[in-house]
Amino acid sequence: MANRSSIDGFVSRQDGRGGRMVRGGMARRPIRPAVSAARPVRGVSHRPTIASAPMSGATTGQYAGPSNNQSSGFQGLGVIDDSILADFDNQQTHAKNGRVRGKRGGRGKPRSARRIWTKRIIIALVVIAIGFAGVFVARALMASSRIFKGDLLGFIQQKELKKDANGRSNILLLGTSEDDPGHEGSYLTDSLMVLSLSQSKKDAYMVSIPRDLYVKYGQACNSGYAGKINEYFNCVNSDWNSDQAEDERQASSRKFFGNIVGMDIQYSVHVNYTVLRDLVKALGGIRVTIESRDPRGQMDGNFDWKCKGGNAYASRATMIRNCPPRGHFIDYPNGPVDLDAEHALYLAQARGSTAVSYGFEQSNFDREKNQQKVLVAIKDKATSAGTLTDFGKVTGIIDALGKNLRTNFETSEIRTLMSLGSSIKSDSIKSISLADATPALLTSKVMGGASSVVPTAGAYDYSQIQAYINKNINATPVSKESAHVVVLNASGIVGAAKREADKLEKLGMVIDEVGNARSRTTDNVVYQIGTDKPETKAKLESIYGVKSSTNTPPVTVGAKTRFVVIVGRPTTGTSSVISD
Repeated sequence: MANRSSIDGFVSRQDGRGGRMVRGGMARRPIRPAVSAARPVRGVSHRPTIASAPMSGATTGQYAGPSNNQSSGFQGLGVIDDSILADFDNQQTHAKNGRVRGKRGGRGKPRSARRIWTKRIIIALVVIAIGFAGVFVARALMASSRIFKGDLLGFIQQKELKKDANGRSNILLLGTSEDDPGHEGSYLTDSLMVLSLSQSKKDAYMVSIPRDLYVKYGQACNSGYAGKINEYFNCVNSDWNSDQAEDERQASSRKFFGNIVGMDIQYSVHVNYTVLRDLVKALGGIRVTIESRDPRGQMDGNFDWKCKGGNAYASRATMIRNCPPRGHFIDYPNGPVDLDAEHALYLAQARGSTAVSYGFEQSNFDREKNQQKVLVAIKDKATSAGTLTDFGKVTGIIDALGKNLRTNFETSEIRTLMSLGSSIKSDSIKSISLADATPALLTSKVMGGASSVVPTAGAYDYSQIQAYINKNINATPVSKESAHVVVLNASGIVGAAKREADKLEKLGMVIDEVGNARSRTTDNVVYQIGTDKPETKAKLESIYGVKSSTNTPPVTVGAKTRFVVIVGRPTTGTSSVISD
């Protein structure tokens, strides 16, 4: 058997007779006086060969070291006494009948001390990992219990989201600023948006609702029984320290705003400034693309009086001089820009209401577009692989949401919601702008003594808005044709033509005119002008139970009109017999 000159850096002891000393007696085979090469030991830095190393103090267990002043494992280890080696042997081997056995029973093969330390390190790392996981889970559960409805068992489920008649899940987003000290009107919902998701199509649509839209509240509020829509949320229940009041506000708002936009809204989410700021901070910043109609981009110096030097009309040069580059005001060129937490919040607030500003000529409408961009950027960053594998970012997101976000989502719906967030790509998220619709859907008007936004169809008439949203979100063969239709009342029932027109408009048809027919009848008649729009033709014939006529209609119509509907027998509701 070949001799081992060292074990894990320790040199085997020899007695004065050249025999190797072991506990329990001398080894059966003598140790040769010279070793040509030390047997390599895994993990040990090997030194030059020890040849004919003189031994002194054999009876005391002392080793004088190699003649070339190089140790065979641990440098600086000059003396090893019996007690140290005995302790080492006790940890690694046991003696039985003069035979050395390792822990696995192998003769003369003691387990390396390194392996024991490796196992200990691995165990320590596992314990640390479990500790981090425990902290993560605890924080997630605590935050989730504040945000979502339901119990902890819901986390192991994956229920589909509730859907409307078109198979879509609609979410109302309500943004307030009650966490911003000194902010006037902090309980107003200056950010209003509806997000519509399809679990099957993997797409999404965002519709911003103008905060200045003039509405009837249906109850007495600070502004009376009618006023700007951003007052409604707080009007429902002004107790901001009660979870029950929060639930009441959200439930009423889902129904109220749903009636405005013509959507069945199943979910709502209430956020404040802190959510946006902390989310972006946890994500390490976001990137948005500025797409202003102004070639200079967007500029709004409304956010930091330090930059303005206390002067409301300070020039751009003054603000840049008083603040660092891209200080606490919006000044970005068109194209991609990287935003930290504060500037993401400023961009979501910016509307160019004071000098110096440009690129915000539509004021609140431009702000709404930027808010949508910020939300998409947060979604992209939050669902990226780098973020989801970063423990610090994930816990930061959880904390940001748990402290300031309230919703009616259930715990059993969280996994589905997270899956949708990852599977819906950015190019599948579309923005529906009510301000950019053609023909125009909204106009400005003084209502209740204040400048407000009202539908072009008339105050409190949201039929065109609803039809426009429905046509964009729930595109059908009929809505894609966008056929122009005239609807005339021949039934003598008040409002019959208007109700029929609203119904057809929701299907995606464009209503050119609503009025009275020259004579009354109990029959419905559909006139077709031209031979195009086959899907619309089939739909009208189905609704009114008649075959369309190619005869000249009894009314003069515009060049774009393709159908005239004479309503003799309404399909929706009845009333007293008077004309439209």
